[in-house]
Order: sequence, then structure tokens, then C-alpha cells
Amino acid sequence: MIARANSFMMAAYFEPWTDTLMNTPNSRPVAIVTGASRGIGAAIAERLAKDGFAVAINYASSAGAADALVAKIEADGGRAIAVRANVAQPADVRRLFDETAARLGQPQVLVNNAGIMKTATIADFADALYEETFDINVRGTLNTMREAASKLANGGRVINFSTTALALNLPAYGLYNASKAAVEALTRVFAKELRGRSITVNAVAPGPVATELFLNGKTDEQVRHFASLPPLQRLGEPADIAGVVSFLAGPDGGWVNGQTLRANGGLA
Repeated sequence: MIARANSFMMAAYFEPWTDTLMNTPNSRPVAIVTGASRGIGAAIAERLAKDGFAVAINYASSAGAADALVAKIEADGGRAIAVRANVAQPADVRRLFDETAARLGQPQVLVNNAGIMKTATIADFADALYEETFDINVRGTLNTMREAASKLANGGRVINFSTTALALNLPAYGLYNASKAAVEALTRVFAKELRGRSITVNAVAPGPVATELFLNGKTDEQVRHFASLPPLQRLGEPADIAGVVSFLAGPDGGWVNGQTLRANGGLA
């Protein structure tokens, strides 16, 4: 019964992409997830694979982790490939899309998870930090959206990543917040630029999530403090964010467009 229900769901989801799927090697819808070798990105890749997607796991440097995730997804009956690409480099992004199409089929979903979060006060930030933050968080998102404009299937989904830190105005988060505010602005504009193609463009803005990236360098007291802030009184888990992405990527999210979903347990 469960298998039949899943087959029905995916068959319904395939409908907007019938022409594309005729040329898809493995007859699964295809998703690209950037920065997917670990943390939230890895959880998203696993969730989309369970939802029936073939997943291109993009990574910049963590080849071992990306390959291990591919092996895990395939051991669970899914389909995945690992593709190394620096999203800040246009040529790398073109290759990411082209390799995905060649090996899996035309992508229908783009998840822009790749990003960095390094803090410094406005008085003390280094020029190199500005360039790194905006290269990955903003230029990287722009590069992938530019490719998606011509290479994503009609009826597809673009899911960008912002942050709940935007609403908190914390000291030392100025550069990071500015880069994510740009992502939210780009999300709204791109949703309107894709008029007529039935492609939705949204952003997810997580609150604090218990990943290695977040926990590293924090004391137990600091972690408890962040966990106490949401009314739900816990840190988010990568699976919480993956569930939101799954909704936006799936058929039930088809009427949500040009929005930012703040997945933060009520923090802000």
C-alpha cells in the first residue's frame, strides 16, 4: 500500500515534466543540491532521494563526504551522483548543470544550500571576508539561478537559502545578514522573471540548527542559550529544514511562490 501511494504521488509529480522524463536515464525527477556533502545540505539530499528524486550532490572540497553520501543514498535504493563545483565560479556552475543533465537527466529542482557564515563587526571586518561572503552567498546563488533560467525544466522549483539571523540584528552578523538579504530580494525578483514557465522560486530561512558548523566553537552554555530562544525550546535539526525543502520541492508546494519560509521554531 505504501509503495503504491508513493508511486501515485511521484506519477502525479512527473506530469508537468513528461517530455523531460522521456529523456531522463533513470525516470526520476532530478534535483541539484549545492553544498550537499554534510550538514543541512546532506539532510536535504537524503530527504529528496527518499521522495523519489535522483540527486546531484554538489560539493566544493569534501569529496570523501560527498562520495559517502552517494553510497548511502544508493544503498537505500536511491540514485545520486557527486559533482565538484565552486558555485562562485560561473564555469563550474555551468559544468554542474551540464554534468547533472548528462548523467541523470534535465534538472527540475535547484536547492541553493551552499553558503558560509563568518562573523565580524562592521568596524572590524576584513575586505577578504566581504569578498568571500558575497562571492559564495550572493554570487553563487546568482550563478546557479542564471543557469536554472535556461536549464531547469518547466514546472520546476528553485529553493534558495536565507537566515532567521536577519530578523535578530545580532552584532557581528552585518555582512552575513546583508548577503542573505540580497538572496531574499533575488528570490522575489526571479519568481516574477520566470512567469509563464510554472517554476516556483522560494527561500528557506532557518534558525539555529544543530550542525557541526553551528556547534563548533560554541560553549555548552552558548548552545543552551540558543536552544532556549525559540518557544519550542530546542535547536532545529537538519531534518526539520529538509522537511520544509521537501514541501517546497513537492506537489503540495506548487502554490507557494516568491516567499521566504522562516523555519525557526518561532524564534522570530
